[in-house]
Amino acid sequence: MAVDLDRIATEQRNPETARIDELSTLDMITLINREDRKVAEAVGEVLPEIAEAVDLIAEKLSAGGRLIYIGCGTSGRLGILDASECPPTYNVSPETVQGLIAGGKQAVFKAVEGAEDSRELAVEDLKQIAFSEKDVLCGLAASGRTPYVLGGMAYAREIGAKVIAVTCCKGSPVDREADIGIAPQPGPEVITGSTRMKSGTAQKMVLNMLSTGAMIRMGKVYGNLMVDMQATNEKLVRRCQRVVMSATGAGEQEAAAALEQCGYHCKTAIVMILCGTDREGAAALLEHAGGRIAAAVGGKA
Repeated sequence: MAVDLDRIATEQRNPETARIDELSTLDMITLINREDRKVAEAVGEVLPEIAEAVDLIAEKLSAGGRLIYIGCGTSGRLGILDASECPPTYNVSPETVQGLIAGGKQAVFKAVEGAEDSRELAVEDLKQIAFSEKDVLCGLAASGRTPYVLGGMAYAREIGAKVIAVTCCKGSPVDREADIGIAPQPGPEVITGSTRMKSGTAQKMVLNMLSTGAMIRMGKVYGNLMVDMQATNEKLVRRCQRVVMSATGAGEQEAAAALEQCGYHCKTAIVMILCGTDREGAAALLEHAGGRIAAAVGGKA
């Protein structure tokens, strides 16, 4: 079936940039910057939908489910980027948040022709990771019409899983297929149809909110501190120490000693210091509080 580009919002021509090729370099990038400012405002218009999606994701992850992003091209790569940053930042398993892209791993670096047009390929990819009704699927498609994404969403709904969509075309097929449709509308691209620009930025902002918001709801943030990170290199070891010092007011030596005792688990070290307990006592308090430091320490910060 032929694609009617005239009816797709992300394919419209932007009158503000119609003569961008005639501008000086400074004026050109000033114009791009002016267009980019519209993105945050567009995302701001869909905050209620984003909040609803965050609560759904947190609920599913807390119950042992997974968040699976599925997309093509720029959208698919953004899903993979967001997923890959969750394990080191929030100490979740690499399986907890995953990104699927049409064409597989090779498509992250080079386009795989025709992959995005296959609904069946999405079903195969989801079956490959044993996607189930316990999980939540987030379909990513700037245009809102990509067959690969639609195929994955239809399969997810068929087996009883919840479905979120992030597009830049409100009322599009992908938007309509979702239980929760998130569709910021930043306007036509600076370069017609180049959805790696404003549309990509809008999607990246939404994905930041979805994963970060869900992790906050799950107790992986204390105040505004990352307290569940993995200390996998020297920089992150030092960051753990700074987090514990900031959360407790402890000095460097006290923070380092507490972290050494609990295997550099920030949450445990913070509760140890604030509650004056040992590793086992801190672990018990955290377990009783569902992993949330604020509840575990009871206002002792």
